[in-house]
Amino acid sequence: MTDVVVVGAGPVGLAVGVVLAGAGHEVVVLDRLAEGANTSRAAVVHARTLEMLERIGVSDRLVALGVPAAGFSIRDGGRELIGVPFDGLPTKYPYTLMIPQHLTEKVLLERLEELGGTVRRPCAATGITQYDDHAAVTLDTGDTLTARYVVAADGMHSRIRDLAGLGDDTTDTLPLSFSLADVRVDGGLRSEQVELYLATEGVLVVAPLPDGSFRLVAEVEEAPEQLDVAYAQDLLDTRGPTPIGRARAGGPGAGGHGSSRRGASVRVTEVVWGSRFRIHERVAAAYRNGRVVLAGDSAHTHSPAGGQGMNLGLRDALTLGEALSTALTTGDERAIDQYAVQARAEALGVVSLAHRLTRIATAPKLLRPARNFVLHLLGHVPAVRQGLALRLSAVRPEGAPSPEARA
Repeated sequence: MTDVVVVGAGPVGLAVGVVLAGAGHEVVVLDRLAEGANTSRAAVVHARTLEMLERIGVSDRLVALGVPAAGFSIRDGGRELIGVPFDGLPTKYPYTLMIPQHLTEKVLLERLEELGGTVRRPCAATGITQYDDHAAVTLDTGDTLTARYVVAADGMHSRIRDLAGLGDDTTDTLPLSFSLADVRVDGGLRSEQVELYLATEGVLVVAPLPDGSFRLVAEVEEAPEQLDVAYAQDLLDTRGPTPIGRARAGGPGAGGHGSSRRGASVRVTEVVWGSRFRIHERVAAAYRNGRVVLAGDSAHTHSPAGGQGMNLGLRDALTLGEALSTALTTGDERAIDQYAVQARAEALGVVSLAHRLTRIATAPKLLRPARNFVLHLLGHVPAVRQGLALRLSAVRPEGAPSPEARA
């Protein structure tokens, strides 16, 4: 019997494995994929997460591979509505770190292997049977693994969550369609900050990535299955730093494809990777049932607004890993129960924040000028700017209780 089986080798599952292996526990990490994905997907690691990742010795490695963005700017074309400064935060990491998810996974996997751990792949969990003091996980290979605890870190469509009876929660899908593209450009996009453009034609996020490319995220009427250079160019032309006119019929602003005019100061030269998605909002009704505990997207999913998803999952992983270690060492499971309550409470707050940010960013077209006017007024209030920086980064002011202590 092993101590813990972790199902899922994304950032969350790997981080749980690193915590446990570092504490001397026997842990088996499983994944259904033959190898990790090499697309960027989640690309933001906030300051509070970097602080917590120091516990497992990977923060400096991540910082060395990423791009520090010292601010978050909410804009309407060339006009800044609200500037959110991270460089004044009370932290060793006064920025948000832009780093593709596959690099985060690479660093965590290397750390796991340094500690003697491995990932068993490809194999998928097909069944689970719980007993008083352990659980048995059946694999599609025909093998059965027994462990004192099982961690479900297998994502939004978690098989383990459903098998453990933790899937009966409320799910909401927002009626919004998003395009995502990592692009290379010629021209003047800023590499020192993340920018959110609230244009009349719609919202556009522009964020730097370590290889010199930029992440674009835009809400559109219907995202295409395949994104090309012309489509990405039209997003920048109509919503970006210097909007040059409304999309013609068929452009992203109209739910299709094309561009109204050319000659913008930023020229897209390549689409490195593209995807599309809709927003699902869900928090599991409970994070624990017997020997099974949830972490990451298996427990919560929400809008990517504010770049909170992977950060919340990594904080889950570190707190849960330490709670499991305590239970394995002392036999006292109170830390696991505390995690299940506290992590769910934090997730509800993050989902609410991401929902509000999404609703503001995707306001009805007729309301967008008024929205931008109000945001510009708020942008002159220092407390608003500082409050947003603290909320997005999850950094707590000196003397404030840690999130882990609030359960």
